Order: sequence, then structure tokens, then C-alpha cells
Amino acid sequence: MKIEQLYTGCLSQGAYYVESDGEVAIIDPLREIQQYIDKAEANNCEIKYILETHFHADFVSGHVDLAKKTGATIVYGPGAQTDYDMHSAIDGEELKLGKLTFKVLHTPGHTLESVTYLLKDENEKDYAIFSGDTLFLGDVGRPDLAIKSDLTKEDLAAMMYDSLRNKIMPLADDVIVYPAHGAGSACGKNLSKETVGVLGEQKQTNYALRSDMTKDEFVKELLDGIAPPPQYFAKNAMLNKKGYADFDTVLETGNIALSPKQFEDLANQKSALVLDVRPQSEYIKGHIPNSIFIGLNGQFAPWVGALISDINQPILLVVPEGKSAEAVTRLSRVGYDNTLGYLEGGINAWEASGKDIDTLESISAEEFASEVKRKDLNILDVRKDGEYNSMHLENAQHFALDYINTNMHQIDRDKTYHIHCAGGYRSVIAASILKARGFHNLVDVAGGFGAIKKTDLPTTDFVCPSSL
Repeated sequence: MKIEQLYTGCLSQGAYYVESDGEVAIIDPLREIQQYIDKAEANNCEIKYILETHFHADFVSGHVDLAKKTGATIVYGPGAQTDYDMHSAIDGEELKLGKLTFKVLHTPGHTLESVTYLLKDENEKDYAIFSGDTLFLGDVGRPDLAIKSDLTKEDLAAMMYDSLRNKIMPLADDVIVYPAHGAGSACGKNLSKETVGVLGEQKQTNYALRSDMTKDEFVKELLDGIAPPPQYFAKNAMLNKKGYADFDTVLETGNIALSPKQFEDLANQKSALVLDVRPQSEYIKGHIPNSIFIGLNGQFAPWVGALISDINQPILLVVPEGKSAEAVTRLSRVGYDNTLGYLEGGINAWEASGKDIDTLESISAEEFASEVKRKDLNILDVRKDGEYNSMHLENAQHFALDYINTNMHQIDRDKTYHIHCAGGYRSVIAASILKARGFHNLVDVAGGFGAIKKTDLPTTDFVCPSSL
């Protein structure tokens, strides 16, 4: 038996490679599937199953392409309906993989078709669960993402309570837990940074598995503090349900080098969004006017999905040298398949061709602190609600990046704003979006709140949630 977790930090997502006696199951694969094929071929194995724990909302799975290339059977839980061939398993069904057995446990709650795959070893001993978004380490899946369901989030939360107590908690404490996500995912609110655990520890530490918890208490605690899902979640779930463009084609058509003239012409002809994915320090120094910054060195794909509302938006890329294929790939992970190409030679080629560039003013935390003491500043804190509520600068306006597209009316184009996040990545994203919308009096605070806290500026702790 061989189990390998293939974890992708940008998405906080765990896919799994399980092998036994020449047969392989891939659980919750990512869009770029060649890695799984190569791994199986290197071990002289055949991919037999593609096991999906549910219709994912936070990324586009690679199940459709992987089935086409390998002939493996796609498996979903009870009641799942798709526009492609797959096997909808029944509760308690057993799937043989070499000397191992996967038992399908129907665990609705996160979604209606959600399942947990219980892996039994060659001696039929319960060995591990692949729990998808039903059970995380430290949390459980949010119950508000079911596709076109008449059920409320309260209904699904109640289902989750039953699923956990009837299907998962009766399992032995030594059963290994392999969840679909870790800290950073928007699929839960309290996920651990650890990505593998054991069930016994979760029974002791996970708030959702308290043995004395009533169903009403569970529903209340699970729903408390859940932020609205990012706008792309429903779109990704539908792509996973209906199918999508072949990834090889997406990469081929998106990874095209364009001269500055070709780049500019396409931008105008296709109303394309210019997406700059270089490090924020390079974007600050010089960028194409009206381009949006979302750097590859941060949580790139989730921020693209949260902030670019049209999943079919034509996109042109400004990338670090040699990173164009990576950028196209990571866009495709969240369903943004309409990349038209990238600027060959980058911003240097653009400037050398005589075209205009723009810059973003950025100051250190020390310079910022000095200015705050001398005069009143308009400060925008673009961190998430929980970060702001925990601690923030006095007189800072909460302007969470997550909701920037809907809250832009709350600020004034004629004012100058100093913008900060936690470390300097999100503030530049926010500034780039505001600049593209006609806000030009912007100053980025480098290093964000982490650097600001090292100054002597006063902060406020533990306030009630902001209305923004």
C-alpha cells in the first residue's frame, strides 16, 4: 500500500495518490493531471478510479481529463448527476483497489452528494478516511454551497451533524484523517495548518465533534462567523458537474508570447484584462496602466476567483520570465481558461517600445507612522474581517479586499488613501484595482500591519465586527 498526499499551497488543497498491487486511485485531482499519470507509469501501475468526495467549489478538478486519458472510472457519491460518464456510488458500496478496499460513506452536509472514502487495508482493518470537505483538521465543511438545492444552510448543517456522528465518529481513534483542505481554504473557518491527522485527536480537539453537543448547538456554532462564499465557488462547482475545456488546449492557447504591439492590439480588440502576476515590488516600480496586480507569490488562484467576476474574462498576462505556463495553469485551476497570451520580454519590452508605464507610491511603515503623527490620514485596512476585528489601527477604515468590488462607493476619488494589509501583498492588489477604477491618490504601506505594529502607533483590540 502506498498513499501520497499531493498538497497545493495556493489552494490549500490535498489530492491523494493511493496505490496497491498495480492499481491506483486518485482522489480529488487538480486540473493538471499529467503528474498523476507520470507517477502511475513510473510505478508500472494503472489508474483505476478517480474518487471525487463532492462537487468542488473552490477549484476545478482534473477528473474529466484524467478519465479521458486513462479510462479510469470517475466515482461520485449518491445522487450525483453529471453531463459526463461517471459512477454514482451508493452508501456502503465497496470498491476494490488491488489488495485494498474503499468503502463509500455517504456524509451529506457540505453538499448533498458528499462522501467520505473509508480505506481498509489488506486485512480489512479500517486504516484511513479521505474526508473531503466533510471533516477537516480543526473544523468541518461549510454547509452553504449545495448546487441549486431547496435546502437551507441550516438543513445542511443538521445533515452534517448526523453524518459526523453516524458515519465518522464511530470509527476507531487510530484511523488516519486525510482531508481535502488545510488552513487558508475558504471551505471552512478554523482549519488547522496540519494536513494529516488521526481521528482520535479530532474527537478531542475539533469543536464540531464534541460528544455532548446537541444538533441545535452544532448548527449554531457551525454557521456562526461564516463569511459569504467567494463569487467563483458556484461557477467552479458547475464546471465540475458539467465538464470543461481540455486542459492541454487551455495551456496551448494561453501560453503564447506576444510582442508589445500584439499585446496592446489584443487588449483593445478583446477588451482583455491585463493581469500582472510579478512580485509586488516589481509592480510598484512600473506596470502597464490599468493593469491589475495579483502576484503568483501569494494565494494567486483564490484571489483571482474572488476578484475577477467574469470567469470567461479574456486575460493577458505580464509574468516573470519563465512563469507563463505556471500562470496559465494556476488560472485554469479556478476555471479562468480564457488566457490570450503573455507579454514577451515583460515590462522592459513594453517600456522599450515607447509605451506608457505607471507606478504606485509605496512608503515604509516608519515613514507612514511619521506621517500619521503629523497629519490626519485616510487609512484603508484591506485585511479580512477577523484580522481587522482582532487588532487594527485607530481611525483606520475597514475596506476588506474580499468585497472591494461592491464597497468601492464607500470611498472618495478626490481623497488620498494610505492602504495596508497584513504583509504587503493584498494592499497592492487593492491599490491596482482602485487605480484601474479611477482612484489615483493612493499610497501603499510596505510590510503591512506586521511592520506597522513595530512602530508606536496606537491600535485597537477586539472590537465588534465592522459593517464593511
